[in-house]
Amino acid sequence: MKEFKNIPDVKLGIIAVSRDCFVISLSEKRRAAIAKVFNGKGELYEAKTTVENECDMLKAVEEVKSAGCNALVVFLGNFGPETPETEIAQYFDGPCMFVAAAEETDKDLINGRGDAYCGMLNCSYNLNLRKIPGIIPEYPVGTSDDIAQMIEEFIPVARAIIGLKSLKIITFGPRPQDFFACNAPIKGLYDIGVEIQENSELDLLVAYRAHKDDKRIPEVVADMEKELGAGNQFPDLLPRMAQFEITLLDWIEENKGSRKYVVLADKCWPAFPKEFGFEPCYVNSRLGSRGIPVACEVDIFGALSEYIGTCISGEPVTLLDINNSVPADMYENKIKGKFAYPYTLQDTFMAFHCGNTPLCRLNPQSKPGVKYQLIQNRILEDGGTPDFTRGTLEGDIAPGQITFFRLQTTPDTKLQAYIAQGEILPVPTCSFGGIGVFAIPEMGRFYRHVLIGKQYPHHGAVAFGHHGKALWTLFKYLGIPDVAYNQPKSERYPDENPF
Repeated sequence: MKEFKNIPDVKLGIIAVSRDCFVISLSEKRRAAIAKVFNGKGELYEAKTTVENECDMLKAVEEVKSAGCNALVVFLGNFGPETPETEIAQYFDGPCMFVAAAEETDKDLINGRGDAYCGMLNCSYNLNLRKIPGIIPEYPVGTSDDIAQMIEEFIPVARAIIGLKSLKIITFGPRPQDFFACNAPIKGLYDIGVEIQENSELDLLVAYRAHKDDKRIPEVVADMEKELGAGNQFPDLLPRMAQFEITLLDWIEENKGSRKYVVLADKCWPAFPKEFGFEPCYVNSRLGSRGIPVACEVDIFGALSEYIGTCISGEPVTLLDINNSVPADMYENKIKGKFAYPYTLQDTFMAFHCGNTPLCRLNPQSKPGVKYQLIQNRILEDGGTPDFTRGTLEGDIAPGQITFFRLQTTPDTKLQAYIAQGEILPVPTCSFGGIGVFAIPEMGRFYRHVLIGKQYPHHGAVAFGHHGKALWTLFKYLGIPDVAYNQPKSERYPDENPF
C-alpha cells in the first residue's frame, strides 16, 4: 500500500537584517554563528543577502524561495531596518519567526554593540502596524545557542502553520443527532485557511461497494494480521475492514483537489455497522498511525485538532471522550500518594473512545486487540453474538505525558481553544474501549470553568508528550482570542466562585 505523507517537511532559512547606521558585518557574523550551531541539529539555509533596505529584502526573499525554504527566521543581528525586515514576512509565503541578537561581551560594547534588544520593539510595532503575522518567542533575544534553541521550538509550529494552509477536511455525515456539541459551524475553518468537503454516508457506502474484490485487499489483510498479532480475534472480519481502508485512501487521493493534506471525519453509528458490516474504529486507528487522523462521529473540529497535534508532535495522536470520573476506590487504592504530583480525586478522570486510538499508543500489557462495540451490540444486535458491531481496537492507553487540547468554533462562529498538560497514569482501567486513566493538575476547576463554562464538547484531542508551548504559540499566531488552560490554584477563573 502507498504510504501517505500527510504533514509537511519544514525547510528553514535564516535572513539577517542590519540597520544601515550599524556595521553590517556584525549582523553577518552573528548569523553565521547561529547557522554553525544549528547545523549540528538540523538543516538551516543561510541566506547570503543581508537586508538593509527594500531592494535587499526582495533579493533575500527570492534567494530563500529559490532554495526551497518554506519557513523563515528573520534575525536582527543589530537594531535592524523596521520597514524591510517586516516586509520579509509580507513577501515570503510561509511562517516567519523574528529573533534578535544578545550582546556577547563587555569587551566589545562600542563597535560590537548591536542594540537588537531595542530594535525588536520597533519590529513588533511595525508587524502590528502592517497586520503581518509573525512569531516572536517568549524571550526573543539571545546568543547563537539560545537562538538555535528557539529555532528548534519554531519547527513544529511552522509545520502546523504550513500544514493548515494546505489542509482539507473530508467528512461523511450527517453528524449524529443529539451530538450538537460536535455540530459546530464551519466558518472558523475558512477563517484559518482550511478547506472542507462534506459528503454523505451513502456516498461512502457506494464507494465501499465499488471496492468489492479489490486486488489490494489481501495485501492489506496481511498487514493487519502482522500489526495485530495475538490481538487478531476476528480474522474473518479483516477483508471487510481492508476493503474499507482502501476505499478511504482512494477517496483521499481522488478528492484532495488543490490541497496537499487531508484528514477525515466519518459517521460510525447508528446505521454504519449494519450497512457496512463492521465498526470502522480499527481502520480509523490505522490511518491515524500514518498521520491521517479520522475523527469519530463526524467531529470536524476534532479532526482539525488531531491534525494540529500530528503536525506539532510529529507523531500519531488520538481523539477521546472526556468520559467518566475515576471511582473513589480506584483513586484510594491505586493513585493517591503514589505519584510525584499529589493528584486529588478531582484531578483525575478517564478518557475513552470505542477503538480509534492507534495500536502504537496502547499498552501491550493490556493485550489490545480488535473487539466489538459493547454499546452498539446491545442496541443493534440485542446483546447477542457480535457480528457487524465488531471492529473496535480496544486496550488501555499507554502511560506517559500527554497534552489534552481542542480548537473549536462556538455557536456564534468565534474560534476558541484550550490546552492542558498532564499524564496518563499506569493504572489498569478495568473497563472497555480505548481508554486510560488521565491526571491533569487542577482538572476539576478546569473541567468546570473551561470545558463546561465555555461550552466545549466532550471530544478532546490528545497529543502524546507535553506540547503546550508550541500549541499556545500556534493558536496565538492564528489569532485565536481565547486560549484557555488549566490554571493553578493561585489563579482564579473569571467566573469562579470566590467563596
